[in-house]
Amino acid sequence: MTTIRYANDKFELEPNESVLECLTNRGVPVPFSCRSGVCQTCLMRATGGKPPETSQQGLKDSLKLQNYFLACVCYPDANLEVALPDDKDAQAVIPATVLSLKLLNAEIMHVELECHAPIDYRAGQFINLFQNQTLGRSYSLASVPHEDDHLHLHVRRLPQGRVSGWIHGELRPGQTVEIRGPGGDCFYIPGNSEQGLILIGTGSGLAPLYGIIRDALSQGHSGPIHLFHGSRDLNGLYLTGELQDLVKQYSNFNYVPCLSDDDVRHGFASGRADEVAFKQISDLKNWRIFLCGHPEMVKTAKRKAFLFGASMKDIYADAFNVSQPS
Repeated sequence: MTTIRYANDKFELEPNESVLECLTNRGVPVPFSCRSGVCQTCLMRATGGKPPETSQQGLKDSLKLQNYFLACVCYPDANLEVALPDDKDAQAVIPATVLSLKLLNAEIMHVELECHAPIDYRAGQFINLFQNQTLGRSYSLASVPHEDDHLHLHVRRLPQGRVSGWIHGELRPGQTVEIRGPGGDCFYIPGNSEQGLILIGTGSGLAPLYGIIRDALSQGHSGPIHLFHGSRDLNGLYLTGELQDLVKQYSNFNYVPCLSDDDVRHGFASGRADEVAFKQISDLKNWRIFLCGHPEMVKTAKRKAFLFGASMKDIYADAFNVSQPS
């Protein structure tokens, strides 16, 4: 008989019983609503075994690749180990050594980490970095697994930020930290190499976009790739030299640095990154969109992208927390 393992418990599936029914009938508090695979409230992840394809219909490809499924329409014929999407206990804690710390601009620190155990991630996902056992924050990965030997983070120092302040002020090369992850579905998926990509970011939202771009290019993406990175002024931009080098190296890559203040020099676009992007490319049908950075920008740009023709399945968003101490 097929079994479902959740946390430390194991349950046997009754005939014609879904994973959702199996768990909720035995007191496991799995969120749900429609029970028909539409609302996606009952999203879960298989940490062991493979969910049936029918339980993944309607999900983004990036979620399918990570074994996410809809519990209400999941009728497995093989044993599964499952977890809720935000179940941190299902992720192993991995020690990592700080190899280097380097300021990319006045506010953003490049952190290079060497993991003590292999970590399977995709460029653009995030990890949780812990200052101590109870205090940690999520940071996106700018590194590319098949190109970089170590993990690369871009950490912006926030006012009164407990973890970011510690990283900028106290963390030193040679120290050991603990990380957990990876997580997130904002990453490049091969298979449609001619599709156009638009990437829009603000501040350290460039970190996952930089990884996604290099990943796509290294895997032979042939469609146009447009990056719009925004800041209030020139001091907020970074990696401009590296990005210009990619422009020279790849004819299908275009980089537009955007400044929203009044003093805009030649070679920079005037306005917010999302406004500049959608002004230059207004018909987004069949484009793949990546949005990372300030939550208001991400929220607004996600809505605009959909209204301008992009499919919701082709919009990948990662909103950064900028209002709470981090």
